[in-house]
Amino acid sequence: MSQTIVLPRGRGDNRLRGLVRFATQLINLSNQIGFKLSARGWCYQLEGFRLINKDQFSRVEDMINECRKLGALPINFTAEEESRKFGGVETPNEESPEKYLKRFLVGALRCENWYAPDWWDGEKYYIQMIVEKIDLKTLFEPICSEYHIPIATTKGWSSMIQRAEYARRFKQAEDKKLKCVLLYCGDHDPDGLRISDFLRSNLIDLAYVKWMDGVEGYNPRELKIDRFGLNYDFITENDLTWIDNLITGSGKDLGSPSHPNFYMEYVQEYLQKIGERKCEANALVVRPGQARQLCREAIEKYVGPDALARTQAKRQKIVDELEEFRDRTGLDNTIKEAIKTIDEAE
Repeated sequence: MSQTIVLPRGRGDNRLRGLVRFATQLINLSNQIGFKLSARGWCYQLEGFRLINKDQFSRVEDMINECRKLGALPINFTAEEESRKFGGVETPNEESPEKYLKRFLVGALRCENWYAPDWWDGEKYYIQMIVEKIDLKTLFEPICSEYHIPIATTKGWSSMIQRAEYARRFKQAEDKKLKCVLLYCGDHDPDGLRISDFLRSNLIDLAYVKWMDGVEGYNPRELKIDRFGLNYDFITENDLTWIDNLITGSGKDLGSPSHPNFYMEYVQEYLQKIGERKCEANALVVRPGQARQLCREAIEKYVGPDALARTQAKRQKIVDELEEFRDRTGLDNTIKEAIKTIDEAE
């Protein structure tokens, strides 16, 4: 790995050549990292490699986006919010209708691999997770997938429909006598440390909504909200990057007396304990192993270390049931004969 990274300067051809060199370095690093990062996440990764300094973050974000615009980096090089993606996009099939049919018949012989039972049947808890930044979703999604836990990127004041959707799932779970848990991981700053209050308040705001199918809103009085990161000990133990300001997403400085919340107790308490600095959730990208372990521990705090074994047992029950059914009814042979007929016709 190169020990320096040259940020493009100048104008014209010299700058273009600089952007190409910069983009090539990022692509090489991306191949080593193995997962997508946001432009901000790349700043933390490069800072973690000691290739840039904290005061270069904004410039690096601009350079990455400039490279994407000019084609020096693929436009989809960075991770993007799911909410910004188009729906309803269809890609024409390149295979023949017969091969398309065959693929479905082959799938029918192992459809148990895609069948989704009620993973929470017989469990004590039902868990969902929301995170502050897209980089955290990228990091945590493989772990959440193992435990069949929904995960989304959000803000403290997320969209009404997003809140209503995960509240509806909590309502359904509580109707099944499950204890509901909302796991949250976000920035370490004054507002981030009291996010649990915001999240509950946001859900209470929607307690009286109604869905078009008649389902009513959810009262979160029994909901457990667990903010599992970022926390001070984890930040210091893993040498994550502190940003030396308390500028909020709106651009206002919470560490300045001119901010309307500056003299509030929670801000003053934070300033006394931590100082005028914060650690953004994106900083986790430099410690992917530790980050995923943090996520796993937060989940297993509720489901226990044997949760994956219980999940596998539920999967195996479906496998055994369908294998027995296909064998007993002769359906297995029927499907195989249909596949053979397609092969012969081709």
